[in-house]
Amino acid sequence: MPFPFATPLLLFLAIMASSISSLDEPDAVRLLRTGIVKARSEIYNVKRRRFERGNVQTALGDCHTLYEEADSRLAGMLVGENYSADDARIWLSAAVANHRSCLDGLEEVGAVPSADGNNLTMLLTGALHLYDKIAAVEERKCWERVEKERLRENGRINLAKWNAATSKPDYVVAKDGSGTYTTINGAVAALARDGRRRRSERVVIYVKAGVYKENVEIGMQLKNVMVVGDGADKTIVTGNRNVPDGATTYSSATFGVSGDGFWARDITFENTAGPGKQQAVALRLNSDRVVVYRCTIKGYQDTLFLHSLRQFYRDCQIYGTIDFIFGNAAAVLQNCDIFVRRPIRHQANMITAQGRDDPAEATGISIISCRVRAAPELAAVKGDFRTYLGRPWKRFSRTVIMTTDLDGLIDPKGWGEWRGDFALSTLFYAEFKNTGGGSSTRFRVHWPGFHVLRSAEEARRFTVAGFLRGDAWIPATGVPFEAGV
Repeated sequence: MPFPFATPLLLFLAIMASSISSLDEPDAVRLLRTGIVKARSEIYNVKRRRFERGNVQTALGDCHTLYEEADSRLAGMLVGENYSADDARIWLSAAVANHRSCLDGLEEVGAVPSADGNNLTMLLTGALHLYDKIAAVEERKCWERVEKERLRENGRINLAKWNAATSKPDYVVAKDGSGTYTTINGAVAALARDGRRRRSERVVIYVKAGVYKENVEIGMQLKNVMVVGDGADKTIVTGNRNVPDGATTYSSATFGVSGDGFWARDITFENTAGPGKQQAVALRLNSDRVVVYRCTIKGYQDTLFLHSLRQFYRDCQIYGTIDFIFGNAAAVLQNCDIFVRRPIRHQANMITAQGRDDPAEATGISIISCRVRAAPELAAVKGDFRTYLGRPWKRFSRTVIMTTDLDGLIDPKGWGEWRGDFALSTLFYAEFKNTGGGSSTRFRVHWPGFHVLRSAEEARRFTVAGFLRGDAWIPATGVPFEAGV
């Protein structure tokens, strides 16, 4: 089945894509929004006919949601909201990621995308390049004022200091019936009904100790949600959706969040589908200004889906086998433990698979002061499997690993190919001052896109402050972090 865009829409998108480079920023965003709205409408019309099999309907549903989210963010750019050129770049990068997730999902269920999606891709990247030029000229435009306003807006709740005994949550989830809801979905549904989503105050969902077998989705309209548990070893959210059994990678997530400003602490997010079930996501975040603190994220292939926007992880544990930290967010993982699990026979482990497909996208994965180890089930047989730091999912894949302790299970070449020489000259992979048995760069790959950074100045652009501008918005959480190298 081809990608379901009608011919009139394709012609319309082709005309727009050819003209966007000559427009100013608001007109470019308006034109882009028109294309997104038309794409969403076409997807909706195909889905409504219901003649497709169930897994294709799932993929079409993902597409409709993803285009709706992109449209909502673009609409905000046109109504006078305060934002910087940095904001515009990350939001447009997210719109690109949403479009690509739609195409990837259709392909996963056998609805093979053709060149039909290319014109919308061109339209999205054209607008992105306009704002990339603006950011280069007007770096941090009105940024300090915007961030100060956001800090005041969300400064009421402190993620690091929140205490179940003394702090008051808005919703309490408990398996034993001692809370107001017995499921997380029950609390999320109540939040969606009660109107708090329209206000900027942070909302706290406290999930008491227990194993919650449910797939949770926090939609884009539910902003500034904080989910806190009794400890990652006590509060566990678990599921087993996966691609072979009919999900898309996007919809396989045990826990997915689209609402901006999401915070989480002291919870395990888990997908138990196993190493033979291919893509099976535990946690998927397409939320802006995410902070995940003291959480455990467990799966095998595609464990942590850093889908899009700005994300910060601190003091977390992440488990997986293949591409288990992946996506197209601007993400920093700091002081985390990364555990490589045992894959199925003849597989190699790939820790990261970053999805940047255009040099103007303000995205990448930065792993700082973490520890990479074999999980217990791999430790005894780690010599039987090769483990690499990552491979290039898309052409301009960008991943940096610095001041991190790399166990000797890391293959001396460090990084693996996706297929053949794909992306080896356009990717950006870098290492800086790593330690441990797997840290030597002597036998690393000789790709044009691989770099050993030689100075703190080179590394600074991939830090919390340099990459996320996180020194402005992370302090409101109270979570500890190092801003620089």
